[in-house]
Amino acid sequence: MTHQPDAATTAPAKSGLGHSLKQRQLTMMGLGSAIGAGLFLGSGEGIMLAGPAVLISYLVAGTLIILVMWALGEMAAANPNSGAFSVYAEKAMGKVAGSTVGWLWWLQLVVVIAAEALGAAQLLVTIWPVLPAWALTLIFMVIFTAVNLTAVKNYGEFEFWFALLKVAAIVLFLAFGAALLLGWIPGTPSPGLGNLTGNGGFAPTGMAGIASALFVVAFAFGGTEIVAVAAAETADPARSVAVAVRTVVWRILVFYVGSIFIIAAVLPWTSQALLSPFAGVLNYAGLPWAGTAITLVAVAALLSALNANLYGASRMIYSLSERREAPRPFKRINSRQVPVAAVLVSVAFGFVTVLWEFFYPDTVLRILLNLVGSTCLVIWGAALLSQFILRRRADRDGTPLPLRMRGFPWLTIAGLVLLAAIFAVGFSDPVSGRQLLGTFSLVAAIAALSWVGQRYRRTQSATRA
Repeated sequence: MTHQPDAATTAPAKSGLGHSLKQRQLTMMGLGSAIGAGLFLGSGEGIMLAGPAVLISYLVAGTLIILVMWALGEMAAANPNSGAFSVYAEKAMGKVAGSTVGWLWWLQLVVVIAAEALGAAQLLVTIWPVLPAWALTLIFMVIFTAVNLTAVKNYGEFEFWFALLKVAAIVLFLAFGAALLLGWIPGTPSPGLGNLTGNGGFAPTGMAGIASALFVVAFAFGGTEIVAVAAAETADPARSVAVAVRTVVWRILVFYVGSIFIIAAVLPWTSQALLSPFAGVLNYAGLPWAGTAITLVAVAALLSALNANLYGASRMIYSLSERREAPRPFKRINSRQVPVAAVLVSVAFGFVTVLWEFFYPDTVLRILLNLVGSTCLVIWGAALLSQFILRRRADRDGTPLPLRMRGFPWLTIAGLVLLAAIFAVGFSDPVSGRQLLGTFSLVAAIAALSWVGQRYRRTQSATRA
């Protein structure tokens, strides 16, 4: 991507929100939202579905997210807005498209917030069974609701240090895993690379397993796009989003692909240790205390992702309200420039999940993960299509862009083709096919409601006139 500052296009969008997020905070928010339940819990599930071939799933999804982030970076630099890809879809394809994308992403994050809180609670119970998972989930929801009701600069600093902790832990895990595979850990023989080809081969469950794992992996990468949302609350959106996109993309690929390679090499794909894969690797090395430590880090990672996703959800519904696509109270801000009602409505489902877990323990998390597994793909497709339309429009009109995606239009088209291939593969598997049908039904329902809502508003405006 090329960075070409232009005063006319890099100023923050006018909004009641502040512009006090720093560059380092924006970068860590991108990492914080992406390194959560998908890596620490979903990675083990992905390996159990596809075996070592889950690496293919991660590389495919990783390539796609690179293209999506480049596209989002270009649009966010030119038009920093808390509605991000929802606003871009509206500009490119009309109000119904923008509203549909915004509500779909908000609903996705609302579910993810609950999944992160519950996942953190269930992990913590395994090493500190003092309180039940539902009670810990309630405590987490209360704490992070309070954090998101503070000024954004305080929230940004909190998220920076939270995300930095788990980044450091993953770097240490990668270093330890490499030493383990090389046989440098005293008293622990190297497992070698036999687990990558043994136990039924590299792809023991075939293409169907890779396809099923792809949707678990998509959930893992989901959330990275929050960088485009948060850019609107930085002082220099064009520069901030350019640095954040470059940094977040390569770090996530290294962290995810590196971690998955080590886990798949150390633990057989049939091992029950994959239920907590990071702890399983360290326990294999005879370091049970380290397993407890990494579990605590995983809890911190999940809570950091919860924190970032609650921020993103509140800003999206705030933007929808600004555009009259959501009830008006959600665009009100307090003296600290925080949309209080937007935060509270975004966290409400998490509190409902507490009751759900109380009455139906150990069944909720899997249901939540399945609900949002393929919604990320729809959001990414909308982002790529929006960038394709808006970039062609800008080039036609001679509009200067502060940040330009290289390889246009071919890389954008490649992303759309790759996405179409993922959908095709997904429909070839009964499990992922049902999930896709559910997602498309949800999208259709949201689009229909958005169309009806806009017709109603036009009718009301005409009546008043």
